[in-house]
Amino acid sequence: MPWPAPLSTVYAGGVQLGSYALERIGEAERERLLRGCSTNVDNLTAGRWETLLTSAFVVEEPMPLPYALLLVAVLGYAEYAYGAWWTAGVFLLGHASATLLVYGVLHRTPDPRVRRALDVGTSYGFNAVLGALTSALPYGPVRTGVRAGLVLLAAAPVVKRGRTFTDAGHLVALGVGVGVGVVADCLSAARHRKIA
Repeated sequence: MPWPAPLSTVYAGGVQLGSYALERIGEAERERLLRGCSTNVDNLTAGRWETLLTSAFVVEEPMPLPYALLLVAVLGYAEYAYGAWWTAGVFLLGHASATLLVYGVLHRTPDPRVRRALDVGTSYGFNAVLGALTSALPYGPVRTGVRAGLVLLAAAPVVKRGRTFTDAGHLVALGVGVGVGVVADCLSAARHRKIA
């Protein structure tokens, strides 16, 4: 399979093209569409669970080129190394887990700005896949160090003043991904013990 992997490229390209299309429609229609796809408190409280999926396919504005390339690189490598289903599964697991945890914390807030905030994008899933890919690193101090470094980087915005709920979501998604990587490590070690 050639790199970058096709599903990852199609996904990132589709999200980017969709963001350009959203910029061309009227402001009110754009806002309505984004809010309809958002995993905000009001939507989830109303039972609009499909937003757990739709929110991963739209962004508020076009992704900056460095981030878009990094998204394709991380998802593409994961797809190449582990397959499209594994990549999509980890992406959606991280995206949904982080979203639901944020919802669990915020669902009682009376603040209408928080309840109706736009919560869309690729970043939760990206963080989950990035965390899970640490299992591809050399076993030992390198893998442990990278995992610890990524968690510290994701935790830094959470402890700062002016943090947002998405900062916490990024940390949770990365943690889910690292957890997937640790489980993969354990399964791999068990297989090796069985063979030996």
